[in-house]
Amino acid sequence: MYEVIFEIPVKQKRLEELDSLLADPDIWKNQAKTREIQSEKVHLDEALQRWDKVSSLWDDLQVLVELAREDEGAVLADIKDTMARLEERLNAIEKAQVLSGRDDAKNTFLEIHAGAGGLEAQDWAEMLLRMYLRWAEKNGFEARIIDILADDEAGIKSATIEVEGQWAFGYLKGETGVHRLVRISPFDSNSRRHTSFASVMVTPEVDQNIDIHIDDKDLRIDTYRASGHGGQHINKTDSAVRITHLPSGIVVQCQNERSQHKNKAFAMKLLASKLYDLEEIKQKERMNEFHKEKKEIAWGSQIRSYILQPYQMAKDHRTDLDVGNVEAVLDGDISDFIDAYLLMNATRGKGNGKGN
Repeated sequence: MYEVIFEIPVKQKRLEELDSLLADPDIWKNQAKTREIQSEKVHLDEALQRWDKVSSLWDDLQVLVELAREDEGAVLADIKDTMARLEERLNAIEKAQVLSGRDDAKNTFLEIHAGAGGLEAQDWAEMLLRMYLRWAEKNGFEARIIDILADDEAGIKSATIEVEGQWAFGYLKGETGVHRLVRISPFDSNSRRHTSFASVMVTPEVDQNIDIHIDDKDLRIDTYRASGHGGQHINKTDSAVRITHLPSGIVVQCQNERSQHKNKAFAMKLLASKLYDLEEIKQKERMNEFHKEKKEIAWGSQIRSYILQPYQMAKDHRTDLDVGNVEAVLDGDISDFIDAYLLMNATRGKGNGKGN
């Protein structure tokens, strides 16, 4: 049964097809295509190896069950141990099945932009930034802010963080969209309830082997003085870097490092990620005639609401999952939302368009 659920026969057949493709000398003339095939082959090999370990443990369990009919006490501990290891292996396969997108295993960039609403929206954007940093910390990921545009009064207008670790993009890809906060405003002297919006965009970090050509003549590079909340850490030199990719209109910037050279390197890496993501979208649009338009993030299409007043609840509008402890959610406990989104996509047999 599990063999069918995890599509083992399909994976075996596909692996045979890839081996046949790699046996063709002509395929090696196209390095980009060869790397793509080799990458898929590695993932399939790993999946089938995981299944072989499950099959071996299953066979061991059958032998132990037979022995238990003669002397249960002698093998009971072995049965429990084998069942625990079998469950662990099955869970690992299930995780790999859910996180099966081509980019899911990669590091990721996560951008946050405050919506309209001044200090309210900026404060909300900073709350989201803390939420994702806390989630990364709690789940063993390395997260670092590579760009932030803070406001002198409160909050941030935008921020970009890099999240490093296995499956970083796979876990966070579903966070792309508009996030809505309802609360009594700390900036309203009349203590009225306000609704604030911020958008999140998640893109995979580009593998250095992927062919993303960036021509210097297509770039406009500006330097400026890094901004912040103030104090001793303000940079006194024009070390921050903003890069505009003229053909696409994509703008990236980095001001976290003291060195202009390092800021430029990070900005170029982020630009490559965005161009890769843009190319992925273009390819999917060409392949699927029904997807004529790229879906834009709109302020009326929130994916999740965080309500602090008049009651407390965080609700994901795609999966209908709601959590009553909003404070814990804002402290980084968003794994339930992430898992529910991944399970929904796995059940439907499709992803969000970036990781599959």
